[in-house]
This record gives sequence, structure tokens and C-alpha cells, in this order.
Amino acid sequence: MSIVTRNGDGGQTRLIFGERVSKSHLQVEAYGAQDEVNAFLGLARASCPDERTRQALEMLQRNTFVVGAELASPAAERYKLKTRVSAAMTQALDEIVADIETIPGLLGDWALPGATADGAAIDCARVVARRAERDAIRLLEAEGSVAENSDILRYLNRVSDVLWLLGRRLEIERGENGALRS
Repeated sequence: MSIVTRNGDGGQTRLIFGERVSKSHLQVEAYGAQDEVNAFLGLARASCPDERTRQALEMLQRNTFVVGAELASPAAERYKLKTRVSAAMTQALDEIVADIETIPGLLGDWALPGATADGAAIDCARVVARRAERDAIRLLEAEGSVAENSDILRYLNRVSDVLWLLGRRLEIERGENGALRS
């Protein structure tokens, strides 16, 4: 079996459950952005020696598949998915936020990305996650399914918060603080 199917040679692709759409369709943009987030999370995880952070990044990576599957499914068919974005996924991120926010000095000021290589890699994943969130919002608004998918919106909003905090924790724990002082 080959990965080359030639089915997309005409500029269309198949969504989950079979519907064919243009590769420029909002759904393809939205789930494609999740694929980008996954790749940047992988880069950040590969460059990070801190095991706690690596575990958090891997959890986020695995969750991009859940988010991506929902976004790659027609709205009327999403109920058929075995796993969907849930409040529990957001709660897990809230717990990471609560833990990291206890670090003294962490929330003292804005940070300039790049104090450490792994912190900068996490910041790259963060900005891609923010764009992916905007892509998902555009899709859900166009479908009229924002209310139905409120767990997705809450989860995606929290991802970038967690990534920002993970990057800052790495920097503070190494004594490198990219904080901008006014």
C-alpha cells in the first residue's frame, strides 16, 4: 500500500466520514492547523530535557488528534466519533496552569521569547496554537456550531496559556528569565 493515492491531485480531499471538499476549505484549514501544532509540539518536546514538560507536551500532541478529528468531521457527523474534545481535557490543562502559576516571579511581566532554546520552541508552538484556534473559530462560526462545540473553544484557548507557562517555567527554573521590564 502506498501513501500516494492521487485522490487529491485535483485539489480536493476527503473529510472523515467521506465528504470531499476543496483543500482550501475552512475545515481543511482548521484540522491542518492542528497538524502544524502537533509538529511544533513535537519539535519543542524533542528539544526539551525536562521530563514534566515533555509529558505535558506529549499529552497536548495526542490531544491534537482528538481536536483534528472533530474539525475534520462534518458537523452533523461528529457524534459518531469515538473520542471528542471534552471538559475533562480542559480541566487537565487548568490543573497544569494552577500548578505552574504558583512559581514565584513567574507572572511578574511579559516575556521575550528566546531566553532558552526549549522555551523558544514552546513559544513557537504557542503562536501556531493561537492561529489554529482562530482557524477553528472561523470554521465553527461558518458552520453555526460554536455553541455545540464550546468544549473545543475552551480547550483551544487553554492550550496557548499552558504553552506560555511551560516556556516561562523552563526559563525560571534555569535562572534565565526573558522578562521584559518596563
